[in-house]
Amino acid sequence: MDVQELIRHHGLWVYVFTFIWTFFEGETFVLFCGFAAAQGLLNAPLLLISAWLGSFAGDQFYFWVGRHFGLMLLERRPFWRARVDTALAWLRRFDIGFILSFRFIYGIRNISSFALGISGIDWRRFLYLNLIAAGLWAVAFVGAGYLFGQASEAVLGDLATQFRLVALGVFVLVVGSASLALLWHRRRRQIAPPQGRRVDS
Repeated sequence: MDVQELIRHHGLWVYVFTFIWTFFEGETFVLFCGFAAAQGLLNAPLLLISAWLGSFAGDQFYFWVGRHFGLMLLERRPFWRARVDTALAWLRRFDIGFILSFRFIYGIRNISSFALGISGIDWRRFLYLNLIAAGLWAVAFVGAGYLFGQASEAVLGDLATQFRLVALGVFVLVVGSASLALLWHRRRRQIAPPQGRRVDS
């Protein structure tokens, strides 16, 4: 598979997919795309905008869900409560700093905007802070991938193309493994008996 030709012929879809992927999460994917941008395969500013808007839109959606349906969903999924409580504790302690940085905090990144919707924070305040935070996140990960790509080009020279193939393989392996682990973890939570109840053997 020629990664260069694949991206050149279908490059526009990469930006669309970046928006969709970052709507949900997407750090690893954005890093890889930043790496590809350093090789001239993608347009770095367009990639940055796609990641920025995708991340912003995703967290605005989760905030909206939390604002309108959060308490009802917590009753149906009580195993979310611990992470929601953690996010709200961070919010009370750090306020603006937490809103600007929760995307970088492992373990509560995906639940934080949902928790912020429950918190009662003014939606306009979250809107502009989330826009800034999404931009910081996009710059950080696109920039990291881009700098890594430039460094590999300088160090590896002609071997950079082969290195891109290895990086793509690692990316697919990591994403696939993480997806399977997440699916297993969710199923385990669903079948686990509630704490405090006796289960007959």
